[in-house]
Formats: sequence, structure tokens, C-alpha cells
Amino acid sequence: MKFIDEARILVTAGHGGRGCVSFRREKYVPRGGPDGGNGGEGGDVLLQAHPRRSTLMHLKGKYHFRAKAGAHGGGKGMHGARGKSEIVEVPMGTVIKDSATGKVLADLTEEDQSFIAAKGGLGGRGNQSFVSSTNRAPSYAQPGEPGQERELILELKLLADVGLIGRPNAGKSTLLASISAAKPKVADYPFTTLKPQLGVVSWGDFSSFTVADIPGLIEGASQGAGMGIKFLKHIERTKVFLHLLDLSDLEVQEEAQDLAWQRFQEINQELLEFSPQFKKRTQWVALSKADAVQDQEFLKKIREFFEKKGYRCFVMSAVTKQGIEELLKALGDLLSELSSEQEKDQNKVCEQN
Repeated sequence: MKFIDEARILVTAGHGGRGCVSFRREKYVPRGGPDGGNGGEGGDVLLQAHPRRSTLMHLKGKYHFRAKAGAHGGGKGMHGARGKSEIVEVPMGTVIKDSATGKVLADLTEEDQSFIAAKGGLGGRGNQSFVSSTNRAPSYAQPGEPGQERELILELKLLADVGLIGRPNAGKSTLLASISAAKPKVADYPFTTLKPQLGVVSWGDFSSFTVADIPGLIEGASQGAGMGIKFLKHIERTKVFLHLLDLSDLEVQEEAQDLAWQRFQEINQELLEFSPQFKKRTQWVALSKADAVQDQEFLKKIREFFEKKGYRCFVMSAVTKQGIEELLKALGDLLSELSSEQEKDQNKVCEQN
């Protein structure tokens, strides 16, 4: 399936039904009076987050979404039925913006969370509603109000617990394929991943967590170089960054330690230029493709270097499974801890309110 993470749609709510002008005319009821009913409200257009949607692909080629109009009022006090609402399913993680102002209207992050994108018009009142002591036989009714209409921009930002970041061909796709059921394209050349990939990892007490493989970043990505600018937004929601560094070509380099740090800093600079908030995010380092390195002292030296810099570091190989168990256990423990802290913060907010 092609990955579509942006869409532009027009939503039109239903018009309200018009009120009815009617008078009760029955034998032996000489003063029946007005009995015109009200028109029904127009239907709304709602955007609803649904777990079965993982992309905005289903909206491609469909631009205009309309809800049904409300039914008109009738005689004998009969009110018109409400118009049927139009529900548009979107993936969880969809941000809804007004195309005219760019203002964020809603952020759908939870299952079945919905947003009324266009409100249906009110139904007009029938002449029965205008009866008063001074006007016993009104002969007029209200037309229904028009439904709201506006153009929206939908942007999908993947919801993942762990975001895999790193230079092209760092081994992110191979790692994702080895720890989940995801099937990203894996090949021995850069930019094999042309769209973000999402996988679910089951591990220990932390029943499962999601991992997103973000296509390779390069220097200048935040200004549009490579494919980074297109996919950087997909790591905004991740709780943890796992930064993969390819060791396979560093062992033969002089001052490999400095080169590894330089590559690490390049990617982080792009992240910070895209969003300064990334500086607060937990980031770990995974030295990938360890199976291609024979010198264990070299691995130990690089790992100790990053740990001295304050980053938890792992040596791993997705091919031989070296270090995978240790990495997943640590990630599961960290995510459990982060979830507990988030729950405590939410409880404090509730107590204050």
C-alpha cells in the first residue's frame, strides 16, 4: 500500500430543514390553530480516529464529503428528522488544520476519538412555534440554516513508542524486521526505505510497544535535503529515540571514535533544527552491524565513549541477534517507567482540578 500522510478535503454539513406553515383543519374543531412542525437539524461531518486506518490513502481521489440535510417540518406538529451525519475515518495520529488559517483544530491520538469538522445547520421553526397571546394564527415559518463548510488539511504523524533514527543504511529496517512482524524493504544500499514503517514488539511484562522506522536522515534534512524533511514529523510523537550507528565501515578508519561522534551529532543537529523539543527526548545509541566487526576492543571503546557522553549504548546485530534481547528488555523497562510517570502526572492534574 502506498503511504499517504497528507490530504486536503472539503467538508459540508447538511442544511437544516425548513419549518412548516400549517393549520389544523378537522371537523368539529373550529379553532384548530397552527400546527406546523419544525425542520430537522442538518447532519454533521465528523472525523474519527480508527485503528484499522494506518494511512490517508483511502482519501486519495475523494475531496468533498457531505452530510445529509435535515427533513422539512410537516403538519400536525410533525418535526423533520435530523440529517444523517457523515463519518470520515482517519488514522490515529491525524492532525486537522484549517486550510485558510493554518490553525490546528484537532489532534486525534486515541481510538474512536472524533472531531466535528462541520456542524449541521439548525432546522427552521414551524408556525406552531410562533403562537403567542397576541399572534394566535402566525402564517410564517423559518427556513433552515445552511450547514457549515470549510476546507481542511489532514496531516498524519505516526504514533510510536520508539523511533529508529540514523543515517541511510544504518540497519534500521533490518532491526525492525527482526524484532517485529513488519516487512520493510531491506537491501545493501542507501534509502531503501521510502516511507515510515511501523512494527509491534511483544516483550516481557510490558505487553507490547510500537517501533517506527524513520527513513534515513542526512545532513541538511531539516532544510529539505534527501527525504528527511518529509518524514521528520513522524518522530515528533515518539517517546524514545534509538539512534543506530553503522560500525561496519568505522573499524578501518583512523580516529573512528571521532567519526562516529560526528555522524551522531549531524543527525541530532537536524532533529534540533526541525524541533528544539527533541532535545528533551530520551535518546539511546545502538551500535549496529556488530557481526561485521571482529575487534571486540573496538566495540567496547566506542560504547564506553558514548556512555561517558551520557547516552546509554548497546552493541547489537539484527542478523545474528547479538545484543537484541538486552536492548528489548531495556526498552520495555524504560517505556513502563515512562508510562508510570505519565500516569502520575495525569493524576496530579486531576487532583489539582
